[in-house]
Amino acid sequence: MVAHFHEPVGSEIAAELMPTVRIFERLLRGFHIPAALRLWNDTVHALHGQTPAFTLVLRDPTLLRRLVVERSPLLLADAYFRGLLDVEGDLYSALSLKGHLESISLTWRDKLALVRDAWRLPTREVNVDQPVRSMVSRLAQRFTHRHSRSSDRTAISFHYDVSNKFYGLWLDAQRVYSCAYFEHADDTLEQAQTQKLEHICRKLRLQPGERFLDIGCGWGALVCWAARHHGVRAHGITLSQRQFEYAQNRIREEELEDLVTVELRDYRDLPADAAYDKVASIGMFEHVGLANLPIYLASVQRALRPGGLFLNHGITHDEEGWNKTVATEFINRYVFPDGELDCVSNIQLGMERAGFEIHDVEGLRPHYALTLRHWVERLEANRDAALQEVDETTYRVWRLYMAACALEFEFGGTGIYQILASKRDQGRWPVPLTRRDLYAGRPV
Repeated sequence: MVAHFHEPVGSEIAAELMPTVRIFERLLRGFHIPAALRLWNDTVHALHGQTPAFTLVLRDPTLLRRLVVERSPLLLADAYFRGLLDVEGDLYSALSLKGHLESISLTWRDKLALVRDAWRLPTREVNVDQPVRSMVSRLAQRFTHRHSRSSDRTAISFHYDVSNKFYGLWLDAQRVYSCAYFEHADDTLEQAQTQKLEHICRKLRLQPGERFLDIGCGWGALVCWAARHHGVRAHGITLSQRQFEYAQNRIREEELEDLVTVELRDYRDLPADAAYDKVASIGMFEHVGLANLPIYLASVQRALRPGGLFLNHGITHDEEGWNKTVATEFINRYVFPDGELDCVSNIQLGMERAGFEIHDVEGLRPHYALTLRHWVERLEANRDAALQEVDETTYRVWRLYMAACALEFEFGGTGIYQILASKRDQGRWPVPLTRRDLYAGRPV
């Protein structure tokens, strides 16, 4: 394979660069997307000589040495967060490298050649402006998936207490941080999130005067929507201090104090005498921990009156349990400490074991892929404003994680489901005989 340098270089410099080029070519052999590599001296090598869909900007050659030995996509992610590696062009195409690196099979000759070239790589002093967010490594080491009240509060703060203004730059106007509901693929994010809020309320068949609990209420979008448009008395709980403060201000601004309340409370600490007609949990149970799911579901059972409806909306994946993989390690290290997923059948089984009767299960996988692409586009468009709220590393973590998740939902490795269930009440059926009422032409 012939190297295609976009600028002339002297023979001594070219000789220094050739081990890097050979490693790049061997590791990307069979990769179906045109790619290029920009080296630390701005020399560019295009694989196959084609116009690249993306260019990897390598500022530290020792990264390649580690990649040869470990071949973990996490090395690339960590280097991107540190500013030692960058991506020019299509980020989604670059993220396809994850699957390629995990699947490549090298002959012993290739492995020997890679090791030989790896030790020939130059050693450079690399200074970057973006320090890795110190709490990333510090906090990730403290989480043990035991899900105590204290560790859950810290994990929630790690992700959600970054900056209210930062989230406001790329979420919709109502600040809904969960999968939207697209009636058409070209719906705006604002439309799709409004449709999601209304869809949830209709599934729960909310009626004026009912008591409604939202577990993990975020910035208060659902409780405010349910009170304003369906007349319920809504209560939300959250572990995020910043979300709690924002939701309180929102309730006052929307003059909903008589109908809506929020508080900082763990779901395990709901009052023993709590009695709600309807309960929703939207994008929260992923933080509970698989070992704690029975406790979580028992808490909902206890808070729900007989015949009351419960809507559990959350992310699942395509295998049982939370096994250690590149994807799970990435999520727990950089994004959601202590987060855990399971397959949807196990979630339903847990709900049935807790005494719920399941009425409806709706898969929303393509909806979340669309949602995430909207979020990434908005975040990128507001990069300068985002960097006024967070550091460069935090911006990169969110950008990479949301883009990677969009691909996971598109490829089917990750799913998301709304499961509607009820607390059994001597055989009474608490929902209409058909779903027709969900789609009646009521204006939103």
